[in-house]
Amino acid sequence: MIILDGKSLDLETFVQVARYHEKVKISEENKRLVREAENYVSEVASGDHPVYGINTGFGKLSDVRINPSEVGKLQQNLLMSHACGVGNPLPESAVRGMMVLRINALIKGFSGVRLETVEKLQELLNKNIIPVVFEKGSLGASGDLAPLSHMSLPLIGLGEVVYRGKRMDTMQAFRHAGIEPLSELRAKEGLSLINGTQAMTAIGGLVIYDALHLEKIATLASALSIEALNGIIDAFDPRVHALRGQPGQIAVAQMLLTHLAGSQMTSRQGELRVQDAYSLRCIPQVHGASLDTFQYVKRIVETEMNAVTDNPIIFCDQKEAISAGNFHGQPLALAFDFLGIALSELADISERRIERMVNPTLSNGLPPFLVPKCGINSGFMIVQYSAASLVSENKVLSHPASVDSIPSSANQEDHVSMGTIAARKAGSILENVRKVIAMELFCACQGIDLRGKKTLGKNTEIAYGEIRKVIPFVASDCVMYPLINQTEALVEHETLYTSVFKGENA
Repeated sequence: MIILDGKSLDLETFVQVARYHEKVKISEENKRLVREAENYVSEVASGDHPVYGINTGFGKLSDVRINPSEVGKLQQNLLMSHACGVGNPLPESAVRGMMVLRINALIKGFSGVRLETVEKLQELLNKNIIPVVFEKGSLGASGDLAPLSHMSLPLIGLGEVVYRGKRMDTMQAFRHAGIEPLSELRAKEGLSLINGTQAMTAIGGLVIYDALHLEKIATLASALSIEALNGIIDAFDPRVHALRGQPGQIAVAQMLLTHLAGSQMTSRQGELRVQDAYSLRCIPQVHGASLDTFQYVKRIVETEMNAVTDNPIIFCDQKEAISAGNFHGQPLALAFDFLGIALSELADISERRIERMVNPTLSNGLPPFLVPKCGINSGFMIVQYSAASLVSENKVLSHPASVDSIPSSANQEDHVSMGTIAARKAGSILENVRKVIAMELFCACQGIDLRGKKTLGKNTEIAYGEIRKVIPFVASDCVMYPLINQTEALVEHETLYTSVFKGENA
């Protein structure tokens, strides 16, 4: 049971809840804070002073006063009218991530919702009754209005959910699970549920978690390629990288030396050639720059996981509600665009290593297209084609979403972040990169066998063994896509990551 306190949620804990169904509990201190803010909002709602979203309309309608008897209806109408998402449903892990992040924000005591409302969202999360939330429709300011509306509809018995693996109407699932919806929403509750950045943060949070793992596998794949190509390890000398001082570069160079320790398939400067091409020699500089980017994005995401992104923000001690713009997703939009670019570069340089292995003019003696008898066999020729296609697709996807904006709500909301699009786009790029890295692993093991396998490095030997458990040497042409898919599964399901990085090898 993970105790939420609104300030200490980190990426690892978030993933435990979102992906691995860890249950959550709200700290007692945070329950007190929620009640205090709820009481203040009740005072405002019954008073004469207009406060945005409590006793006024929304967006361009912020000057329209709402009768105190209708503030609850206003909040229910908000959820229904704003649930305008389209496209495919988001993965359940992303929606679970949205739920835990919204709970973590609301319990800080600056939103004004009832504890009963937050605990209903907690109940759905812990019982794994997951709202159906559609992937498209958010501008990333005023927060993720459409996705969070779909997430919140089940609290009042509306919308759809996934329960025990089946998509159904919310009330059907509630009857099966013995759950009662909230009988009503009160002042500001609808607005507090949907005015935030939790959809983009959840989607992007899962991407950055996977990106940090994938970078390690990309560096491991590059080490296997170095062995397949008898690469020169002098370029990874720590003295070289210390002179530049870039932390990611230093870390990747050291990891390459760790992976390749004891290998009989690498070379030294001047033995076979003086220097390697950039796709081998500059692995620390390229992978390291991506690693530094991932660390930056992780910091932005973890800060946002514990942020107040509501509007208006309630300051109970000062008896004040301030209407501002913490819902604006710009910090995340920029970070997720950067994340997509940094991910793309891992695939860019990986595809160049694949080309070096399949191209007989570049492979330092390997047979054309990594097959013993070429001509009648095309071997790994089209593996490189597919990798090149994915790399080119990533170039299109890497165009930043954050440089775009479009006015909404009759120009009241005249600059938006597109942060949710940036997060989703980074997820698509990550999937493509994972496939390219899998192709490199596939090619590198073939190249090592064709070279005449000798003792591999400390960690490359482990990785080679895991791959060869399921992927055979390709002696002649066969249907290739199952082998590519099986190699990707070793990456996606973290078989390689666990075997190399969860033990004493890293």
